[in-house]
Amino acid sequence: MGKSNFRLGIDVGGTNTDGVLLDNQLNCVMKVKVATTHDISSGIDRAIETLLSRGGITGEQVKYAMLGTTQCTNAIVEKRGLDRVGMIRLALPSCSAIPPLSGWSSSWKTLLGEHFYEAHGGYEYNGQLIADINESEIRQLCQQMKGLIDSIAICGVFSPVNNEQELAVAQWVKEELPGVNISLSHKVGSLSILERENAAILNAALQGTAKRFVDGFCHALDKHNINAIPYFGQNDGTLMSKEFALKYPILTVACGPTNSIRGASHLTKLADAIVIDVGGTTSDIGALTHGYPRESNLAVELGEVRTNFRMPDILAIAIGGGTRVTLSDDKSGHSVTLGPESVGHELTSKSRCFGGDTLTLTDIALERGAMVWSGDAKQEKVHIAPEQIETVYASMLSIVEEAIDKMKTSSAKVPVILVGGGSALMPNSFEGVSEVIRPEHFEVANAIGVALGEISGQLDKIISIDPLNRHAIMSELEEEAKNIAIAAGACPSNVSIIERSDIPLTYLQGNMVHVKIKAAGKII
Repeated sequence: MGKSNFRLGIDVGGTNTDGVLLDNQLNCVMKVKVATTHDISSGIDRAIETLLSRGGITGEQVKYAMLGTTQCTNAIVEKRGLDRVGMIRLALPSCSAIPPLSGWSSSWKTLLGEHFYEAHGGYEYNGQLIADINESEIRQLCQQMKGLIDSIAICGVFSPVNNEQELAVAQWVKEELPGVNISLSHKVGSLSILERENAAILNAALQGTAKRFVDGFCHALDKHNINAIPYFGQNDGTLMSKEFALKYPILTVACGPTNSIRGASHLTKLADAIVIDVGGTTSDIGALTHGYPRESNLAVELGEVRTNFRMPDILAIAIGGGTRVTLSDDKSGHSVTLGPESVGHELTSKSRCFGGDTLTLTDIALERGAMVWSGDAKQEKVHIAPEQIETVYASMLSIVEEAIDKMKTSSAKVPVILVGGGSALMPNSFEGVSEVIRPEHFEVANAIGVALGEISGQLDKIISIDPLNRHAIMSELEEEAKNIAIAAGACPSNVSIIERSDIPLTYLQGNMVHVKIKAAGKII
């Protein structure tokens, strides 16, 4: 393939690890799917080895290397591989009515342990002091946790408005507990102390998980003589450095669908559309806005825990290639139930069309002629009445169309982009959709999305803005957001603002505004 400098994109899912090589023009020149392995590293290694050998290139020709992974999402949902966590809430005497871990299930509380404490501190909504922090109190709490925790979360009342106390406490914790990872809530979540505190606790619990997937990727790169700086996909469609990923692993949660949305935009050259990423168990539906995933404005439940950190606006429905189909007869005719169970990665052994005894949506699509099987498994005839096939397919179509309507912001018809290995299930038209597009390389859109990511920086603060100086203040804040992106590794010459919102806080005095500005630029 010549002397080009390639981009390597790897996306590690629960079942498959997808890999791509992009050339200088960001064209996909090689792609591969391999099984995800328990240790992460060997699956990544196999994907890289296959890409390089099939492409006839060496590791030295790879200039950029990016990884997207669902490891943090899986760790939270399955409650496995998490760190021992401690927490200090800076809230006394004002916020002691609701203790830490309120609303968490008993299984979570048992898993995380008992080192969750409240200490003096906190600010009012306008940044004025409620109570001073007490150094001796903090150091004493650290001694109680010494040797019993791996990571610690620190959360102060209204710390996004004023972060001084969290920063001071973090310094004392470093001195008392060297080697313990620290998560500061103002770096993770927004306002609303309980949700922000929960997000900080989860971020602390994921530190070990992050180290495993970061080390696994770096080891695989070293093995194949790839000297590129590794970058990691985050859930706003941009990339972060190894150091940032180790500090804020929670920002990788939901980056799989996000990468697919970015990949769909690149493959179709569309900046605004609905994207449906169809896998073996679910279909993730998201909105593409100005080339990036639309961000959710709602509090998000993650592994039964309510949080408020940045998340893409994704709607997941139980429609995938392995979705189980249950048929029964009632007075009105055939009754259909789709999912939520799925045979997942066991599709080629459990689905009827491959000799199994479970009726799946893949069986229905193959029998209807909506898709053609091209895999290694031998396909068999499924004996099911044509009217039942149509009933099931119509039921699936109804669920998907309802989900598309929920993601639209108006009644106007919009284009829909289908990606993911299971998207062959879907028809060529939907109600309320202007066109359905299946781009080339749709099955590895997630790996393509992470491979072409840019470096971002986000500013999120509450600030007083004098209406007379509004333009000058906003310009200064935009420059601050750009500098954050540049510090993260973006090229200074092409950093631009990709998202901005400023919401007046009418319940606060002094023209207070909640400003969120995101800047992004190409990798240096």
